[in-house]
Order: sequence, then structure tokens, then C-alpha cells
Amino acid sequence: MTRALNDFFAEIGHFAQMFWDVLRWTPRRPWDFGELLNQMVRVGVLSLPVVLLTALFTGAVMALQTYGVLARVNAESFTGSIIALSMVRELAAVLAALMIAGRCGSAMGAELGTMRVTQQIDALEVLATNPVHYLVVPRVWATTIVLPLLVVLSNVVGIYGGYLVSVVLMGANPVSYIDRSFQFMELADVTSGLIKAAVFGFIIALIGCLKGYRTRGGAKGVGNSTTKAVVAASISVLIVDFFLTKILF
Repeated sequence: MTRALNDFFAEIGHFAQMFWDVLRWTPRRPWDFGELLNQMVRVGVLSLPVVLLTALFTGAVMALQTYGVLARVNAESFTGSIIALSMVRELAAVLAALMIAGRCGSAMGAELGTMRVTQQIDALEVLATNPVHYLVVPRVWATTIVLPLLVVLSNVVGIYGGYLVSVVLMGANPVSYIDRSFQFMELADVTSGLIKAAVFGFIIALIGCLKGYRTRGGAKGVGNSTTKAVVAASISVLIVDFFLTKILF
């Protein structure tokens, strides 16, 4: 029990140190905008299919679940409102973050872990290049910038998925669905989801890079770091989501 607590607080300390290093090295030159754009493509553009497919079927499943229940009380016209608010305020950000944690957080952990066990990070230090500045900073800020953009697209696709099921499959009124989708939506609903997405992106990339950066034990250690990066990032997203929801609403 004592060892588990020590390991837990040690991880908290490593996270805090990496967090401070990222903030400390971000404003320092040289700024590698090429690597930043490269990471934005890897995290954002290449993740579009899985993120948008998840959003599409999430909206579709929500429509299937809510339309029948609301029809019992003659309130099926509010299906669009429920789907739109759920996607914008909560589901789009959380599900996109979990997909990015699985796809990109693991990749960052594996990439930096491989560089650590093959002594490439040590070589950077020998060449007087700070590894956090060169490797971690572009990945963290690229994920922080890109994830809110993915969430915006997820919102649109998720609402459209609900529209397809409600209107095409269930026979709802299309004008009523679209009107209800935006009737109760406020700017705060949209901005809260984007704030969550930015925070999630920062946490996912930071944890993925941290686990890879501290890899030990050769090929087995790389595998362990990859697994820990996905698990830790996913759990952190869910925990932070609770507190952000409490603060924002």
C-alpha cells in the first residue's frame, strides 16, 4: 500500500515537472513551426475518420434511444434539442478526446519511448538540445490546438447523424428537428465544449509524452509505456471532465 502511494505521488510529481517544463520552454527560441504543423496533421487530419465516424454513430444511437422514449409523451420534436446539447456540451469533446488518447497518445508514448531506449534522447542532450523543447512542446500544443477543431466537426456530424435517424428512419419533421436543435443552444454551451477539448488535448499529449520520455527497460518498457499512456490519459480525461463540468456549469 505504501509503495503504491509513493508511486502515485511520484507520478504526480513527474507530471507537474513536465507541465512546468512545457510552459517554461514554450516561449524560448527557436520555434519549430514546421514540426508543430507536422504534429497538427498527424493528430488532426489523420484522426478525422475515426473521430467523425464516432460522432456520427453517437448521434445516430442517441436518436434511436431518445426518439422512442419521447414519443411516449408526444415530445419527439425535442429529440434534436437533446442530441445537439449533449453533443455540444459533453459527448463530442469526451469521445473525441478518448479517440485521440487511443490513437495519438499511444503513438507519442511509443515514439518517445523508442527514442529513449535507443538513446536518441540522450544524444539530443549531448548535442545541447533540450528534449522537452524539441520533442514535447510541439506535440503538446499541436494536440491542444487541433482537438477543439475536431470537436467542432464532431458537433456538426453528430447532430447530422441524429438527423438521419430521426428524419429518415423514424419519420420526424425535418424542419422541427433543425429548429429544436438550436432553439435552446447558447454560446456558453459551445464554448464550454471547446474549453474542455483544449484542456483534454493538453493533458493527453502531456501524459503520452511523459510516459514515453520516462521509458525504461527496452522493448518491453516501450510496450508498457504505450499502455500506461492510453490508460492514464483516458482516466484523466474522465476525471477532469467532471471537474470542468462542475466549474463551467
